[in-house]
Amino acid sequence: MILHNRVNKKILKEKIQNSDEKRVTLSFYRYVKLPDPQAYRDQLYLDFHKLGVFGRIYVAEEGINAQISVPQENFDAFESYINNSKELEGERLNVAVEDDGKSFFKLKIQVRNKIVADGLDDKSFDVTKKGIHLSAEKFNELASDPNTVLIDMRNHYESEVGHFKGAITPDVDTFKQSLPIVEDLLQDKKDKNIVMYCTGGIRCEKASAYYKHKGFENVFQLEGGIIEYARQVKDKGLENRFVGKNFVFDERLGERISDEIISHCHQCGDPCDTHTNCKNDGCHLLFIQCEKCAEKFEGCCSTECTDIINLPEEEQKKMRTGINKGRQVFKKGRSSKLLFKK
Repeated sequence: MILHNRVNKKILKEKIQNSDEKRVTLSFYRYVKLPDPQAYRDQLYLDFHKLGVFGRIYVAEEGINAQISVPQENFDAFESYINNSKELEGERLNVAVEDDGKSFFKLKIQVRNKIVADGLDDKSFDVTKKGIHLSAEKFNELASDPNTVLIDMRNHYESEVGHFKGAITPDVDTFKQSLPIVEDLLQDKKDKNIVMYCTGGIRCEKASAYYKHKGFENVFQLEGGIIEYARQVKDKGLENRFVGKNFVFDERLGERISDEIISHCHQCGDPCDTHTNCKNDGCHLLFIQCEKCAEKFEGCCSTECTDIINLPEEEQKKMRTGINKGRQVFKKGRSSKLLFKK
């Protein structure tokens, strides 16, 4: 069996959009020693393919990081697989808050040096000495304490559409970039309660250990991140201190946690928190676009890109030949074309 997808992604996207299959979107991670990441990756692909799993998974010697969707009819079998895996037994599954079953359209598993790019030398500190995990209730208590500094460990395009009340939201593009910036922000606050949060907890898992190594003693992290927080708040009837949307790295690009809209369309300035990728295949810039501008610009970030998508496909291909957009897809708000960027 070929251990990767070979079907055109446009065909797969159209198939999942037209499908009535009920699927469950979820994420999980675990820092666990994997002596042979490639062998583990190949076996995982075989096993997950049989269960109909779609999604994006990173495997490294330090562990596994997964954002996936599972057919609802196979969910019990999937849970059984996790609980009977020596590497993943007992792992918490962060089930999506809002889910239309269209989050992923294929299975992609990659071997990487790390499951989250952090730029840290893990040999220089003990990654197991992490911060204290907080339930939603305990998080709310500490977040209300005037001796607490609340830090958003996510990127700028994530916190722009949603964040916790009173949180510091660094203007960064990557987790790797945020680590030294946050450390500088906290230098005169080592006597404070340092409470961190992210989407599902994986970034805080590493960051909390790093900051404890750097001399911060009272370090805490939101267990299960924003996703688990939203579930606990709903189940227990707690105060929801999160405002706006939780950005997610799949086809949905966001799930609503509260009714507030705290951001604006990057093209007209109207209140909006709907992310999209520019429809021009030579651009794919991630930005916020309202329905009015989506119609006006045909899903593009600018008139230039709108003009390009209306050219013949062969001409479009010639225009983008040899152009490497890199991680442009997550450079939201950095383009001069966007008049109302943050």
